[in-house]
Amino acid sequence: MPMTEQATGAHHPQPRARNGGPSSATVEHLTGAQSLIRSLEEVGADTVFGLPGGCILPAYDPLMDSTRVRHILVRHEQGAGHAATGYAQATGKVGVCMVTSGPGATNLVTPIADAAMDSVPLVAITGQVASAAIGTDAFQEADICGITMPITKHNFLVTRAEDIAHTIAEAFHIASTGRPGPVLVDIAKDALQAKTTFSWPPTLDLPGYRPVTKPHAKQIREAAKLITQAKRPVLYVGGGVMKAGATAELKVLAELTGAPLTTTLMALGSFPDSHPLHVGMPGMHGSVTAVTALQKADLIVALGARFDDRVTGKLDSFAPFAKIVHADIDPAEIGKNRAADVPIVGDAREVIADLVQAVQAEHTEGNTGDYAAWWKDLNRWRDTYPVGYDLPEDGSLSPQQVIERIGQLAPEGTIFAAGVGQHQMWASHFINYEQPSTWLNSGGAGTMGYAVPAAMGAKAGMPDRAVWAIDGDGCFQMTNQELTTCALNNIPIKVAIINNGALGMVRQWQTLFYNQRYSNTVLHSGADTDGAPAKGTRVPDFVKLSEAMGCYAIRCEDPADLDKVIAEANAINDRPVVIDFIVHEDAMVWPMVAAGTSNDEVMAARGVRPDFGDNEDD
Repeated sequence: MPMTEQATGAHHPQPRARNGGPSSATVEHLTGAQSLIRSLEEVGADTVFGLPGGCILPAYDPLMDSTRVRHILVRHEQGAGHAATGYAQATGKVGVCMVTSGPGATNLVTPIADAAMDSVPLVAITGQVASAAIGTDAFQEADICGITMPITKHNFLVTRAEDIAHTIAEAFHIASTGRPGPVLVDIAKDALQAKTTFSWPPTLDLPGYRPVTKPHAKQIREAAKLITQAKRPVLYVGGGVMKAGATAELKVLAELTGAPLTTTLMALGSFPDSHPLHVGMPGMHGSVTAVTALQKADLIVALGARFDDRVTGKLDSFAPFAKIVHADIDPAEIGKNRAADVPIVGDAREVIADLVQAVQAEHTEGNTGDYAAWWKDLNRWRDTYPVGYDLPEDGSLSPQQVIERIGQLAPEGTIFAAGVGQHQMWASHFINYEQPSTWLNSGGAGTMGYAVPAAMGAKAGMPDRAVWAIDGDGCFQMTNQELTTCALNNIPIKVAIINNGALGMVRQWQTLFYNQRYSNTVLHSGADTDGAPAKGTRVPDFVKLSEAMGCYAIRCEDPADLDKVIAEANAINDRPVVIDFIVHEDAMVWPMVAAGTSNDEVMAARGVRPDFGDNEDD
């Protein structure tokens, strides 16, 4: 698989290997397995999430002697992958997971695909059957390189012990530079067992891999001119800004231009939610103001974003009046979904820093944007259609209120990880994200079961920060076994189960688009005739289940107990805490743009179509 410049993204800490021969390095005689562990130490990997098995077993023996690499034994390989992703997203370092061949490796496919969609720097190390047995359908053999080729930035099959050190160095370099992403290193068992020499640093041999980070000056000047000439500009900020560590530069650019700014689901926290220039999150469940701002804009400046379908809605009707400035480190993203009037290839931090200087130069020449009329419209929409919710009439717990209060009562700097579905959208809306890397979620893949292991990885990487997993009862049943890992490894995360007894987002679609025919979305045993969960059912009983895994567990059903229960959870830091919040099953996520429709058809609430007047399309 040839390496190209396509790999997009960030400049996180680089491995210590460098181009240049090992002439000054110390040479040691080791096994391939010892070389692997030494290489992990030298590239700065301090935490590995894994599960041993036959083909990777040789690597686990020297791992026992390492004082620099902490291994966390997970209960399922999927948990190892998501934990490594959560670690990477919270720390900005490369996440590492290590499992055995065959089913061990294939259990990593979902988290690898997840990391690829969200551009997360990940190195997955898998054992493989002995090189002579490859291709013979040997016991626990799977062609994991072939399986993961479409979902890795690059992958390696290593069959010689002498190749292990430089391959690990190259894997970390590829994963963490350009557009970050997952890299798989599959190592044959006999390569781990064979003798070799180890020297560090190795020579990196990646002749086709040269990601462009410095933007073209002419394109930057053209973008700055468009920004000052526009009447209705929008800064459309994606996860690439976070990956590039460009949040400080982004704030300078936004305040310099005075343009409204919207942050995607993957970019929440890259710009303070409370900032007056921030108009919310765009997309299918974005704020009315953010969705409409993009639709009515005459200029969209996309920074580290990819115009994905959840943001654009029906593509041919998206932002019909807008010129497009598209800056991304991955040239393959530019023009993929929406043609760019000004394409800019480069690292987001360098792009934004150069844009600041170019806009300042425009201002010096007397060219400043006048957005007063634009802000009058934006503020009217923001005041008229704020994101909100109604409390249930029957006095039961509102899921939105639960999540909002968790956010309000959490310590400053708390990291939140969410599963996928309604609770994910509510967590994106009703928790304020003021700092980068405090919101972790599965954006591109939408992976159920992400939250608990990702929170575990985040807490392992940032032990001094509070970490809350906001999970649904459906998602929680995918990977909750990792609570055992947390309990046994002193990783005291807090888990809020938003328990509506159903696959909530699927149920919402059944309510809206399938005439309330609730086919296979009820999770608890038994159901009322209307398809709602039968009252009083507790299968499984999440409190008992969590206690059995070594957690402190609470159930909350009464809104009067909400603050007390959350405060109790925040005060416990010697073990994981799980709260089973029994919430109203009919709560829905609004605003909403129905799948396949235009963003012009955004609904502020059920049956409520925003009225923008007659003169906003000018």
